[in-house]
Amino acid sequence: MRHIDSKLPQVGTTIFTIMSKMAHQYEALNLSQGFPNFEASPKLIDLVTQAMQNGYNQYAPMPGLLSLREVITKKTNSLYNSNYHPETDITITSGATQAIFTIISAFIHPEDEVIIFKPAYDSYEPSIELFGGKIVPIQLSAPHFSVDWQEVATKITSKTKMIIINTPHNPSGSVLSKEDMLQLEKLLKNTDIILLSDEVYEHIIFDGQTHQSAALFPGLAERAFITASFGKTFHTTGWKMGYCLAPKELMTEFRKVHQFNVFSSSHPMQYALAEYLKIPEHYLSLPDFYQKKRDFFLSMITDSRFKFTPASGTYFQVLDYSAITDESDVAFAERLTKEYKIASIPVSVFNLNQQDDNVLRFCFAKTEDTLERAAEILSEI
Repeated sequence: MRHIDSKLPQVGTTIFTIMSKMAHQYEALNLSQGFPNFEASPKLIDLVTQAMQNGYNQYAPMPGLLSLREVITKKTNSLYNSNYHPETDITITSGATQAIFTIISAFIHPEDEVIIFKPAYDSYEPSIELFGGKIVPIQLSAPHFSVDWQEVATKITSKTKMIIINTPHNPSGSVLSKEDMLQLEKLLKNTDIILLSDEVYEHIIFDGQTHQSAALFPGLAERAFITASFGKTFHTTGWKMGYCLAPKELMTEFRKVHQFNVFSSSHPMQYALAEYLKIPEHYLSLPDFYQKKRDFFLSMITDSRFKFTPASGTYFQVLDYSAITDESDVAFAERLTKEYKIASIPVSVFNLNQQDDNVLRFCFAKTEDTLERAAEILSEI
């Protein structure tokens, strides 16, 4: 047998795959993996079909269709008072995860330090490790998952190459405030640190709050990559379509890697999205759409033994089960799937040293019928 010197020896199957497999095996409601169980807009699907029928089935330009880049920069500049240029500052990607991987691969050298906040989306760390970077984790804790910026300041060294933030935050559903972003801007002033701002849930934010994009803050925007996801925004996670924004000098380096990574993303889908994005209501209506789902779900479990702070963004809700059992979150998630037929995600798997706050993450991007069935189960526990 050939010896394989793995570059990711500690990486196995993701918790999303494990819990979705268990949900299928035990015929449980799947509120674990973050995908909607309702269809995308028929209009958007029709636009893709039309593009295919009109012959847009070969390679798209490497950075993406100019018409799509133009409508995205118009949208972004309008929302965040920014000044991105469609030709130089944006690249269409095969999902946000591909954009994140490309950013890290383009800039992280061996021994470079990257600050991340845990619980963190599980693609960050292995991507950093692949290129020899050193992960500098900062643990956030339930129920508020707020950032201690003084702690962040102590973690910044001469080797700090990048900081990764995620707002609205998966898995906690928390958001960074304007004050948070100003604190970060102050910390990064007069440094060469790159900011990777994962903003895939930018349009899913609740209770009248405003998304605090890195694009809003000049001292952040000048050093930031912003990643976004059409899959999250338009209920099409299986399309794997997203984009990345950054100043020209950063985007130039990104494209050097992108062209050898995927080269270009789906051509007909880009045509469809360019047309669909021309109507702002298609994305501006999302806060109300998902807040109704959040509120419906939470109203149905108010009398349950679960405790919660309503999510401020994303389509995930964290539930505290400490009044129910002292089991680990992994054990309890498995038992819920097997015995109660409902699947969730144990948050400890994303934490430093698997810190267990006795919380589970549930996806509420589901039909009202599914949410009602889920709430009935949770209320019986």
